[in-house]
Amino acid sequence: MSKIKLALVGAGVIGKRHLRALGDTENVELVGIADPYPAARQTADEYQVPCFSTTQEMLKAVRPDGVIVATPTEHHCEPTLQALDGGAHLLVEKPLMATLEECQRTIAKSGATGKHVLVGHHRRYYDLVNQARQIIRQGELGQLVSVSGQWNVRKPADYYQADWRRKWQAGPILTNLIHEMDLLRYIVGDVKSIAAETSNSVQNFEKEDAAALIIRFANGALGTFMLSDQAHSPWSWEQATGENVAFPRTGQNVIQFAGTEGALEFPNLKLWKSTGGESCWTNPLIADPLGGELEDAYINQLTHFAAVIDGREAPRIDAQDATDTLRATLAVYEAAASGSRVLL
Repeated sequence: MSKIKLALVGAGVIGKRHLRALGDTENVELVGIADPYPAARQTADEYQVPCFSTTQEMLKAVRPDGVIVATPTEHHCEPTLQALDGGAHLLVEKPLMATLEECQRTIAKSGATGKHVLVGHHRRYYDLVNQARQIIRQGELGQLVSVSGQWNVRKPADYYQADWRRKWQAGPILTNLIHEMDLLRYIVGDVKSIAAETSNSVQNFEKEDAAALIIRFANGALGTFMLSDQAHSPWSWEQATGENVAFPRTGQNVIQFAGTEGALEFPNLKLWKSTGGESCWTNPLIADPLGGELEDAYINQLTHFAAVIDGREAPRIDAQDATDTLRATLAVYEAAASGSRVLL
């Protein structure tokens, strides 16, 4: 079987993460990199592939089956549309686009060309995430009633030396919450409405340093989520899982799901249920630690991308799904500014 030819647009930090995963993924090969910066040529030399200044040049020269777009978000749209017109399937880093209008253009172009657009919400490719999704969606907890989560860290002072990181939309809502929002949507289901409050009382920057959400899911479950990049705590996905080596691992669960028949702590996957009789407060709950190791989601993601290109699998996340995650995340700003619940 011939290998799937993949090309990369944007050889920065996240682009290099994809390159490392690509080297460990079966049945795919890197055929080119598009990036105008001089450092990209050195990266291309390391991987022994040609480097191009533009996406168009790369598409004409190497004709890839799939393209990974790993540029800054505001530069996602043009190379994505060009690659679709060039006959390639896409894996675009998250968030899909900078605006909902660009998302709609991408959805339309994907439909017109018949090419898939996958989006790099990589947590969907962890087994423990899919276990949690299966437990909840198959009714292991009964009817889901409540979801409670948090992402609370304190970023170091030098993180904010770059002026743009102090600006609106550079705060934890769009930078960090979008990961958590996609995780909740994937495990629980679509979001129906959001109410929110934000605060910048710690740093007094233009961006927020904390947010509190009330979420109504389409299945009737209610959720709360606390978010801050100025709260020094052991509770974040990165600390819970050890996914990012910059975050010392704490192993603390950060989301609790509760239903009529039991509860689930996540991401450590501790399932709480009664062994017999009525599921109520008089019947003891017994913990079942399901556990599970954290594999490389980026390799899993590229393996899936290749399978989608080959027609062997349907996309786990497409442009419409990723747009819905972005819309729900942006609704937090709207809800906080208006003081009203935002319907989705």
